[in-house]
Amino acid sequence: MSRKSSRNWERSVRKMHNKPLRRKKFAYSVPTMTKRLLHMAAPAKRKLVVSTIASIVGNLAQLGLMGFGAMLLLVCAGMVEGFAWLYGALMALSALLIVLGRYFEGVVSHAGAYELLAGMRVKLFETIRRLAPACLMDKEKGDILSIAVSDIETVEFFFAHTIGPMFTVIILPCVTLGLALWYQPLFAAVLLPVYLIVSVVFPLIAVKAGRGVGMRYREGLGKMKSLVLESVYGLRDIQIFGFGAKKMEQVRQKNAEINRAAHGMTLHRQTVSAAPAFFVYLARILVIAVASWLAASGAPNPIGTVVLSFVASASFSSTQSLTTVVSSLLETYAAAERLFQIEDTSPQVTESPEPQPCGKIQSIEFDHVGFSYGKCDGAPACETKSVLKDFCLSVSGNEKIGIVGQSGVGKSTVLRLLLRFWNVSEGQILLNGIPIENISLNELHSRIAVLEQDTFLFDGSIAQNIALGRPDASAQEIEQAAKRAGIADFIKTLPDGYDTQMGQMAARLSGGERQRVGIARTMLMNPDVIVMDEPTSSLDVLHEKELLQTLRDECSDKMVLIVSHRRSTLTDCDRIIHLEDGRVAKTEDKSHQR
Repeated sequence: MSRKSSRNWERSVRKMHNKPLRRKKFAYSVPTMTKRLLHMAAPAKRKLVVSTIASIVGNLAQLGLMGFGAMLLLVCAGMVEGFAWLYGALMALSALLIVLGRYFEGVVSHAGAYELLAGMRVKLFETIRRLAPACLMDKEKGDILSIAVSDIETVEFFFAHTIGPMFTVIILPCVTLGLALWYQPLFAAVLLPVYLIVSVVFPLIAVKAGRGVGMRYREGLGKMKSLVLESVYGLRDIQIFGFGAKKMEQVRQKNAEINRAAHGMTLHRQTVSAAPAFFVYLARILVIAVASWLAASGAPNPIGTVVLSFVASASFSSTQSLTTVVSSLLETYAAAERLFQIEDTSPQVTESPEPQPCGKIQSIEFDHVGFSYGKCDGAPACETKSVLKDFCLSVSGNEKIGIVGQSGVGKSTVLRLLLRFWNVSEGQILLNGIPIENISLNELHSRIAVLEQDTFLFDGSIAQNIALGRPDASAQEIEQAAKRAGIADFIKTLPDGYDTQMGQMAARLSGGERQRVGIARTMLMNPDVIVMDEPTSSLDVLHEKELLQTLRDECSDKMVLIVSHRRSTLTDCDRIIHLEDGRVAKTEDKSHQR
């Protein structure tokens, strides 16, 4: 870098740090999220429509109960002619409709909500699966877990408890105002401001003022889960190095942050619930006052005035409940925003619209490849980390290539670019002369197998773990792969053989045994190319020799790329590539020594 360009780079960095970054507080507006949530509810719209109708019927029956009750009192007082038993029966019918309405509203809305949540979980998993690892590098595992489990469960509140009340709070005031305009317009003048304040003004204020509180709480839960997962996975090291007290202090601090956020959310919820209650009680007093004044002044239709006062009082209950619903939506909108941010993340690696068949991989060429972490994410140039620069490498046939270099020079990046975890920033990667972007990901991953430094074992049988790349493999094929990997005898010693579950058992397997499971996976896939990232780093010398002998016997007909700090791991390599500063600095040709 020239002195001038260096000064320009420093100036840009200084400007970046001195200039405050403007960032939207929230990624989505409330109307946008509400619209998306309603769109997501489409698959269960029949159930949600039924639950909404049940909610409306139940709340209208509540108005009827109060209205018929008023008529019963007037009949019993002799002020109105009629049959007391008739109004009593109508009250009983209204009460029954209230019970049935609430019952069906709860049952049907939750059935629809759980159906939607199941689909949301599947969709979220598919979204995470198609995202390149780079898109999730900045996400903590606990945070992703919180989104996939807790946040989706929180969104259930919108489908089960919000849609019905949203329609009910519109219909009931309209019915009550219509009756007021019919019987006594003065009542409408009293009721309309209350409805607007309780049903419109306060909910809007509550959502706008409380979104930050809900978001802090959800983010705090995600960080806490990440901390717990980290502590569980690293429990052995925590105990060995006496880090328990420090970890407990971190847990206490994080828990205190969550408690503060929860307290703020509770305070906000109680404030939002208490303030409308004041206006509701005030409105009820005004209704009684207006009804009494009208009756005392000899206004016409006193019967309608009394009945309307009862109906209006009943309508306030459902209207006030909306505020409680809205206060609970703080978490819901926070959870929905976190979910939408994952769903709206664009994958960095996409399938070619017209993929080219590759066939058996006979050659791999890195043609002046450059790659920078962060550049793919649209980060400013000063925030990118250049790893590979003008990297060139050609591999053909059954060559065994070792890649060495200091930490951070891009050794593992070379392998991950070959697997298309990311797209290259410059140059291209060719397989059999075909640009790697033009090859389907399924074909690519079926022809290239990976053996990393620590083979991950899933919660399933050891046979299922071996057949990870070929789930349709027969038991005989799995056993043959285990024999080739040198782990068949060990599997026979397990309690249930190949059916032994790897849940808790996986932690008891040694590093060498886990690696041999990884080799068995590779043998079963029968790939054209095997890439290995520090495959022996967790093994002692004896197990390293055994593992290398197995690879020597079983991978002679495969193209192999190995990244390792251990020179002993690269004994059988035809060439050893030395990386420095993202480029090939030196090549050792060892083919003549073999």
